Amino acid sequence: MYPPELVQPMKEDLTSVGFKSLTTAEEVDEAIKNEGESLLVVVNSVCGCAAGMMRPGVKLSLRNEKLPKTLTTVFAGVDSEATAQARKYFLPYPPSSPSIALFKDGKLVHFLERHHIEGGTAEMIASNLAAAYDEFC
Repeated sequence: MYPPELVQPMKEDLTSVGFKSLTTAEEVDEAIKNEGESLLVVVNSVCGCAAGMMRPGVKLSLRNEKLPKTLTTVFAGVDSEATAQARKYFLPYPPSSPSIALFKDGKLVHFLERHHIEGGTAEMIASNLAAAYDEFC
């Protein structure tokens, strides 16, 4: 568990642009089971690839014309209950922090694991997400 004062700026990096922070398993279930909608779930993290590539890439992706209806985030190592619940919906993908999941009608349709994020750039992540938004949103 990380100290709240350490992760607050990292959480705000996404919540300040419209992401809802999910902290309980019930909140995750409610968000994902929203039929007829698209949903982005970002597993945030304190790691350097989250700060240098993932969060900037996710924010850049919001410039796309088509966007998920709902933007949410859980924080690995902080929102443990919510993160564990979200990961159940990510199967068959193994736990990965950071990671990004796109759902349509409650079904996982696109997923970026840590290994897709840490070797890329913010622009590559944004482009990948924008293509998924265009297809599913």
